[in-house]
Amino acid sequence: MKKILFVSSEAHPLIKTGGLADVSGSLPKALNELSQSIHLLLPNYQGLQLTEPVYHRCMIYVDNCEIHILETKLPNSHVTVWLVDYPPFFNFPGNPYSDEHGNPWPNNLERFTLFCKVATEIAMDRSHLEWKPDIVHCNDWQTALVPALLSLENNRPATVFTIHNLAYQGLFPAEKYATLNLPKQLWHPDGLEFYGMLSLIKGGLVYADHITTVSPSYALEIQTPEFGYGLEGLLHYKQDMLSGIINGIDTDIWNPETDKHIPQHYNSDNLSDKKANKIALQKRLFLPIDKDIPIFGLISRLVEQKGIDLVLECLPQMLALPIQFVLLGSGDHDFEHRLHNLTLLYPDKISVSLGYDESLAHLIEAGVDIFMMPSRFEPCGLNQLYSQRYGTIPIVRKTGGLADTIEDALPESLANNTATGIAFHDANADSLIEAIKRSLILFHDKSHWKKLQRNCMKKDLSWRNSAAQYLSLYEEL
Repeated sequence: MKKILFVSSEAHPLIKTGGLADVSGSLPKALNELSQSIHLLLPNYQGLQLTEPVYHRCMIYVDNCEIHILETKLPNSHVTVWLVDYPPFFNFPGNPYSDEHGNPWPNNLERFTLFCKVATEIAMDRSHLEWKPDIVHCNDWQTALVPALLSLENNRPATVFTIHNLAYQGLFPAEKYATLNLPKQLWHPDGLEFYGMLSLIKGGLVYADHITTVSPSYALEIQTPEFGYGLEGLLHYKQDMLSGIINGIDTDIWNPETDKHIPQHYNSDNLSDKKANKIALQKRLFLPIDKDIPIFGLISRLVEQKGIDLVLECLPQMLALPIQFVLLGSGDHDFEHRLHNLTLLYPDKISVSLGYDESLAHLIEAGVDIFMMPSRFEPCGLNQLYSQRYGTIPIVRKTGGLADTIEDALPESLANNTATGIAFHDANADSLIEAIKRSLILFHDKSHWKKLQRNCMKKDLSWRNSAAQYLSLYEEL
């Protein structure tokens, strides 16, 4: 049995801004179910959705700050959660990284530096918790200083650092370094310095014993200038200690047979029941009721990375076809405005819901026929996994985790029952519209469509496989 300290800045269902929270809420549970001793470490944000009792465990001083460590459980699990309680940094409304108006907290550098220092004290068993991990597993830039700080310790735990999205690096002005009370020996071009800036993510990339990312294809892509954001040389140099492990999904939460958010449960043997969810979705979004019309769905941040501009370019051509289109998401105000204008032009064909609504997200996955993910890059992606679980066929661009999790519906893959979606290569509207037309041809071929749905729904998308791969990695370390 390994003792694992899992360090993250967010974890579902306690607090979530994106896919990192899904991983941090699910992977520790899966590792715990494989009989590992795992503790999840989070800041004690004001916005935490706590449902289990909270206990005070200890108090430590870091940088003359009085830090309290609180203990609770991850809901619906046996995973112990330790909360770093320091009200001057974390007891504010808003999300982990920004205020209620979406502005980044001006002291994010100081907040997450302190969090990393506390994690280091816990990892070295200097926090009066009487528990020392074998492995410290850190995630993204907010926790990346932990491997750097531990590299200076004797008799330290092994460290793993996971990149969830290399586009977010934690870059700050170099002059800030002197104010953080960090060791001088970490400040150099082969350490935390990055072209005259302070790069927190380099703490994980340079000093961790092993680097993982969330799909094998993305592990290769980040070693290229197109996806490496200036770190491709370092990642290529460290390729022998870099691997990609596909994310799983929480199959208790995302399960069409038990999902509390959908009106009609179904499985791969009674796919006709799926149509009741389509009708419920049409009613909820005030679209014409038609159980036979193909509905395309999209749940996403409205940013270029996700290919929303390609979707907007295709929509007039798409909406000339007998289809409906539903979207849930928020992001770039220009994209939001253009989508709103299309709803005025095509009120019977398109519904746009700005923001995020968990219940609606589940109903979209269950109610639409085809799910679109035309991302320019996608480290792993989760919605294509949810879609497969719900017998909703994904259209994806062949990149990152999308390439690793979707088998294109071609004659050979349809014949041998491995096809699980529609994939296209080039990030342009012509390639996307061709994929859309291919999906419609398949949709109207009922035997092939049902076969495609069943292929998707029979895949094991749980965290168990991924957790076993992480456990194997921990054993090697």
